[in-house]
Amino acid sequence: MEITKKTIDEIDWSKEEENVRLIEAIFFISGKFLSMQDLITFSNLNSLVIKESIGKLKERYQKENSALEIVERDNLWKMDVKQEYHNIINKLATGSAEFTKAEQETLAIIAYKQPIKQSVIIKIRGNKAYDHVHKFIQLSLIKAKKEGHTNILTLSDEFYDYFNVSSENNNPLKEIISETTGED
Repeated sequence: MEITKKTIDEIDWSKEEENVRLIEAIFFISGKFLSMQDLITFSNLNSLVIKESIGKLKERYQKENSALEIVERDNLWKMDVKQEYHNIINKLATGSAEFTKAEQETLAIIAYKQPIKQSVIIKIRGNKAYDHVHKFIQLSLIKAKKEGHTNILTLSDEFYDYFNVSSENNNPLKEIISETTGED
């Protein structure tokens, strides 16, 4: 069997497409920002191949007019839903399947008042708030730092990624509410 230039090109193209699919699968499963080192570790590809694959994914999503995009921030990448669909995504993310109304209210107070003592949250929300805080810590949405007999609660970077809001915003709650209600 003779290997022709066409055969070599087809093999190269097939390998490139497999690399793109691999990077796409990694982004899809992770759901968070990944560094180049993360991508290298998960894919066993080199950084040049990964950058090329990310570029091809970006092109593909634009060409297909996809609801998905690859977002880059500070040399970190993640697959996300385009901005025009964040309203529906936030409604789904904050819906009853994800968080109860009581949990949403507890998280809203933490987001609005942070940094806030856990003991203050318990006074405001009652003993059930212990469960809420535990759940948010497990989901990495908030951080708890021991101070005396209580914890100081603050939002984590994952909170901002989860709700697609800017960490520079002093009041992320306003941004979430405006996206879900369409109001400013």
